Amino acid sequence: MPQHSEGMRQAIELLFFAYRDFTGEADDILTEYGFGRAHHRALYFVGRNPGAAVNELLAILKITKQSLARVLGQLIDEGYIRQDSDPTDGRKRLLTLTDKGCDLEMLLMQRQSRRIQRAFDAAGVGAGAGFMRVLEAMIDDRDTVHLSGEG
Repeated sequence: MPQHSEGMRQAIELLFFAYRDFTGEADDILTEYGFGRAHHRALYFVGRNPGAAVNELLAILKITKQSLARVLGQLIDEGYIRQDSDPTDGRKRLLTLTDKGCDLEMLLMQRQSRRIQRAFDAAGVGAGAGFMRVLEAMIDDRDTVHLSGEG
């Protein structure tokens, strides 16, 4: 078994703990609505890519059609996401957040943004840009197309 440096182990551990705490506050809010992390990701990426087709959301989230159908079905039924037919291709379903969906997505975004901003402030000038570079470098190249919100 290959040996890894203590520094690498610490980095992995910090990433696990940071992710736990980053998602934890949002998880608490989502639980109040009967939602989970998949709902959060759907809300976020529909909000980031209004009018995206269901297939585009599948590509971003990398989940099965069945999983997305369950999550989207609940979000649509409860009035958080609106689904419309594409006027140029009736087979495509286009997704947008409703006002209710925007409100929930904004609440989640505000909580997580505050946590990130506190970390940037604590880490000092330039830390945010370095952090963004590290995260971008960890993402598979084919996924970076979704970073701009252009889907």
